Amino acid sequence: MLAALALASACGTTDTARVDIGQPMPEYRAVTATGDSVALSARRGKVVLLNVWATWCHPCRTEIPELVELNKKYGSRGLEIIGVSVDAASADSDVQGFVKEFAMDYTIWLDPEDIISTRFLLVGVPTTFLIDREGILRWRKTGPVMPSDTVLSNALERALSGS
Repeated sequence: MLAALALASACGTTDTARVDIGQPMPEYRAVTATGDSVALSARRGKVVLLNVWATWCHPCRTEIPELVELNKKYGSRGLEIIGVSVDAASADSDVQGFVKEFAMDYTIWLDPEDIISTRFLLVGVPTTFLIDREGILRWRKTGPVMPSDTVLSNALERALSGS
């Protein structure tokens, strides 16, 4: 895969981007569980916490209660949490069962080809991005979201207040 990325980069044909804090999030598309096409750009005007996860990822399991709590705490203030499952297409029923088991009450997108990892050069899951109303990345983390993360709390407050 690295060789393919290197070759594509050399030819100028790759569609990947290291997403840096303070920079606009590149376009990203996925599908919902019902097969509807969705796009990150359609969320402009909202503060988005984009969380990339998988059912087989143990750290993903440990962070989900915190994501549910963040949704309860900040959802009414305009935060939209989007969980992007990178499970294989053959695992759709596993994903649905997982979402129900963990009471994931936020938006779920499916990316069975794991395009997001290639697109944003992710090194693993979970990876989470906080995107402000203008589509600018304000916070990023590889690893589980933790309740004690004051950097995330402060970034959320700034993004939601528009400052």
